[in-house]
Amino acid sequence: MELDKDLAARQEARILCAQAQIAQQKLGRMSQSQLDAITEAVARRFEQSAQELAELAVKETGFGNVTDKTEKNRFASQRVLSAIRDMKTVGVLKENPRDKLWEIGVPVGVIAAIVPSTNPTSTICYKALIALKSGNTIVFSPHPKAIGCSQQAARIVAAAAEEAGAPAGSVSCLSMASMAGCQELMTAPEVRLILATGGPAMVKSAYSSGKPAIGVGAGNGPAYIHHSANVEQALACILRSKNFDYGTVCASEQSIIVEKSMEEKVRSTAQKMGFYFMSTEEAGRLAKLLFKPNGTLNPDIVGKPALHLSKMAGFSVPDDTRILVAREQEAGPTRPYSMEKLCPVLAFFVMDNEDAVLEKAVEVLTHEGSGHTFAMHANDERVIRRFALEIPVSRFLVNTPAALGGIGATTGLFPALTLGCGAVGGSSSSNNISPMDLINIRRVAWDTGAQPKAPQVDEHLLDMLTSKILERLR
Repeated sequence: MELDKDLAARQEARILCAQAQIAQQKLGRMSQSQLDAITEAVARRFEQSAQELAELAVKETGFGNVTDKTEKNRFASQRVLSAIRDMKTVGVLKENPRDKLWEIGVPVGVIAAIVPSTNPTSTICYKALIALKSGNTIVFSPHPKAIGCSQQAARIVAAAAEEAGAPAGSVSCLSMASMAGCQELMTAPEVRLILATGGPAMVKSAYSSGKPAIGVGAGNGPAYIHHSANVEQALACILRSKNFDYGTVCASEQSIIVEKSMEEKVRSTAQKMGFYFMSTEEAGRLAKLLFKPNGTLNPDIVGKPALHLSKMAGFSVPDDTRILVAREQEAGPTRPYSMEKLCPVLAFFVMDNEDAVLEKAVEVLTHEGSGHTFAMHANDERVIRRFALEIPVSRFLVNTPAALGGIGATTGLFPALTLGCGAVGGSSSSNNISPMDLINIRRVAWDTGAQPKAPQVDEHLLDMLTSKILERLR
């Protein structure tokens, strides 16, 4: 019975949270060097399993490809480890003699982590590393489409962590993908913070749980190719990004915007590079497949290559086609190409001038993707500065593949697979989430010797008040 499964899932969540709380009491008292040894061991072991886990994820979910998922797994292990290796997260972080102030890093405690189907194994490694680095235990809730590969990834991480000195129960994963189990996990009394990576409904549920949560919004980033850009280089970046794991990274471009004067040059260059500009009829056929009648993304198109998508839609394209492009001018719920498409499909907006481009980019992001990512290809710092001051995103990327730049693979951003969207995107953080987002700061403050000034007394007013009081007493 379904009820029995839900009850079992709830019970499992309670057990894992209780075990994580016991482990937290030990892990939270470990030194920075002990935590560092644990993260080093986890990253090393996970990197050794990168390809095996990629194969499991592709086989189970049907999303993306093994080569890029392997790269994601290595990014989530070695690149993240490199970024956190010298980071101070627990104990005394800073001493300020002038202000007589100390700052001490304190783990938040047990973390509940939601795992998406698009990046399941890499997300588990990344979240486990930033949690363990900051002295926190973590319990994962896998997506139903990725439960097998998620469990295997969590087992690898947990075994490596425990062998390096982490207490048993520091890393665990629900074995049943159930909304009841996930809800039980998020509301468990032991859980102190929720790291939510998933669809809008899941993120909303995390923020409605009554617990502090770090959730992410939808990505729907436009890419503006300015007339000062190297067009071939810009398109190469977009091609690399939008094909990386077949478009399953939320920071990947969802549309290209150009000025009318650039349309022909961008279009002709793109066609030579494997961009296929669909006819109105072809775009209409594919549009019917992108989303379900209820407006949610059709999972059958997620992480599929362009050739596969065209066959699904019933039209043929050249064998070297890498990205399908549809002409679009509007953004909104009735315009599927103006929304996030987790596959190699792009909208193509052509605007009259720079002002119209800025207006359209804001319109697209306001409809979906506020606070997430915007990509710009330009060599004119003036226009880059102008757009950076106006575009409502947390990641404004310049001359780089958005999928890789957004997660910090090709930029100086912190390497992360949870990308905050800030208040404008309904998120509690605008950061690429790092261990520093998973600690509290205890501040130790001494008296500085500065005494508050005594209030100034108006002697004349005091005399008047005294006289009136005496008159009443008489």
